[in-house]
Amino acid sequence: MLASASPIRAELLKRAGVAFEVEVARIDEGEIRDGLKADGATAEEAAEVLAEAKAMRVTRRRPDDLVIGADQILDLDGDWLEKPGTLENAQGQLAQLSGRTHRLVSAVVVVLGGVRAWAHVDAAHLSMRVLDAPAIEAYLAEAGPQALGCVGSYQIEGIGVRLFERVEGDHFTILGLPLLPLVNFLRLHGRAA
Repeated sequence: MLASASPIRAELLKRAGVAFEVEVARIDEGEIRDGLKADGATAEEAAEVLAEAKAMRVTRRRPDDLVIGADQILDLDGDWLEKPGTLENAQGQLAQLSGRTHRLVSAVVVVLGGVRAWAHVDAAHLSMRVLDAPAIEAYLAEAGPQALGCVGSYQIEGIGVRLFERVEGDHFTILGLPLLPLVNFLRLHGRAA
């Protein structure tokens, strides 16, 4: 069971040959994230707590299923960016990221029978090229509304790759799911090919 609304995460699991169903965990991510930030949590700690909260929410409804929860946080020198939601916010995020390096922290937690069975957290570093206002506007016009639903306002798996000059880290971590460690865990427990 995948406790995530992310089509990218579902596609990654599907390509890896993992049999699963999707059940979206309905939690207030913003409230949890803000509370953790106020308490001084790191991006790694927050991503792991959120991933576990998603899995735990779904395991209450599906106690016999293995449940996978995942979360990702964009950390720009201690500032955690969220999905922009509006064109103005997306423009602001891209201007903020322009010419700078940020971290994408991805966590995955597996819960079985209401008990945390396994977790993994990884981070990647992404350096965005310098973007002026016309470049940002042109990118957002081409990317369309999908950019508004992505942390950082880019989809690196698509045309967003044009915005970067250097990427260091695992490709799957960047997409929001540390896939290889997860599949290795699932394989060890007879849940993946």
